[in-house]
Amino acid sequence: MTAPRFAVIGVVASDLATSLAFYRRLGLVFPTGAEEQPHVEAELPGGLVLALDSEETVRSFHSRWRPPAGTGRVSLAFRCGSPTGVDALYGELVGAGYRGELEPWDAFWGQRYATVHDPDGNAVDLFAPLPATGE
Repeated sequence: MTAPRFAVIGVVASDLATSLAFYRRLGLVFPTGAEEQPHVEAELPGGLVLALDSEETVRSFHSRWRPPAGTGRVSLAFRCGSPTGVDALYGELVGAGYRGELEPWDAFWGQRYATVHDPDGNAVDLFAPLPATGE
């Protein structure tokens, strides 16, 4: 199994357009029309990605999600080497006693996806691109 690598910093935005304006002021580049999208990404130096999701987007696949009180809208995400790698790592972590939040599933945006919690309760997402249809 290929070791996972830190790849994405995810932020849930209560107002995506306002968040985009803020991060653009800091020099991040988002696609034209990003304000109309439910999920947007900006590449960071070193190949990391900052991903912004609207609250509605998060609720579309995690109906129990609620905005945290105070801080805590940031999650960590680790890219796995394959979709089966997501399943294996999720199973390994849950088997080691870490709390699973979302079991692995094929997300509508083209990734195998799962969420576990670190020892402090922070969400850590595991993902891998799904093969393109027709391959």
